[in-house]
Amino acid sequence: MLSFIRCPARPRTWATLTLALGLPALPALGHAAPEAPEGGYPPLGTEVMVPDLGRNTPSEATEDPLAAFEGRSGGPAVDTPTRPIAPAVAVGPVEPIAPPPVTRLSLMLDWYPSPRHAALFVARELDLFSERGLEVEIRTPADPNVPAKLLATSRVDLALTRQPLLHLLVDQGQPVVRVATLVGLPLASLVLDDAIALESLAGKRIGHVAPDAEQVLLASLLTHQALTRDALDSPDLHFRLEQAMREGRVDGVIGAVRYLLPRALADDGLATRTYTTEDIGVPRYDGLILMANRDELATQRKAIVQLVEALEEATAWIVEHPSASWELLAEAEPAIDTPANRAAWPEAMRRLTLTPAALHERRYADFERFLNQRHLVSETTPVERLAIDPNR
Repeated sequence: MLSFIRCPARPRTWATLTLALGLPALPALGHAAPEAPEGGYPPLGTEVMVPDLGRNTPSEATEDPLAAFEGRSGGPAVDTPTRPIAPAVAVGPVEPIAPPPVTRLSLMLDWYPSPRHAALFVARELDLFSERGLEVEIRTPADPNVPAKLLATSRVDLALTRQPLLHLLVDQGQPVVRVATLVGLPLASLVLDDAIALESLAGKRIGHVAPDAEQVLLASLLTHQALTRDALDSPDLHFRLEQAMREGRVDGVIGAVRYLLPRALADDGLATRTYTTEDIGVPRYDGLILMANRDELATQRKAIVQLVEALEEATAWIVEHPSASWELLAEAEPAIDTPANRAAWPEAMRRLTLTPAALHERRYADFERFLNQRHLVSETTPVERLAIDPNR
């Protein structure tokens, strides 16, 4: 099939085209083209014949250009029509997407829910655990001495405690190790009736709340005041501090949270004096830490890293949204929403650790040395057996 096209500004002659394409010479159709000038090109407007390679018969020149391809499986394509062509759309039901795996962890508090546990509850309420594929069960112990025992026997995966108790547990051979810090400052204090001075403790009743309060804090108080153990009575109050003070059964308590008990007793009309653990010669330590079982650490490390990341994100959110975080905390754990806790929230929030995984190695080494020098532990334990950064 031949078509007429109008030559561009410098068209080739038909002789040149037939020679280039290997076509037989054809006679000119229509009127004769004027002779080409000396340069070898015809004048502008000259009609020349070129082959139309896209059509097979003259009748197809005026028909639908796609009609020639009707009925062919491949359609107009460069490939050979007989070649099998893969379907463009998959046929059949879509297979269901399997849900991501969930890792379950059980975590036991050191005692009843409190503002110091804020990062845990906020992380849970903001779904920061579930976003990381974790299902964290937060339990409250019936006895404050139980969490460490359950952790050592692998009956819970994680447990909260204080740094002094960690040193005592490791010295006793318990397979526990610090993996995160929720509160990086001491929380404990010595709270005395306002009528009693620190210099006149001989013969008084100073209750304690936990083994580390008696074995570390009380022992340091006696050394600081040059008193013997027989110089005062120290009953175990099992965290019933406020009740014991209000009823006058003790003259003071050691191990009480410094920003909570004095405020609560003041609301009851009881004036007190508060001394920090630093005031009685105890080095600074982590007030609330997360412990894992060292024997289970190899299989739980990845999940622990994810949990600690969630705590870090939750703490950052708390700091940025102090009012909203308290409302979220109070709604999630109504028992926390007391007048004393609400008033103490700004002070409690400032003590939360912004980087829970970070390990203050010198602090742990110094505290272990302090305990050893006062014969409160049998030997000096290396820091790597006491605490780790789970990211390392």
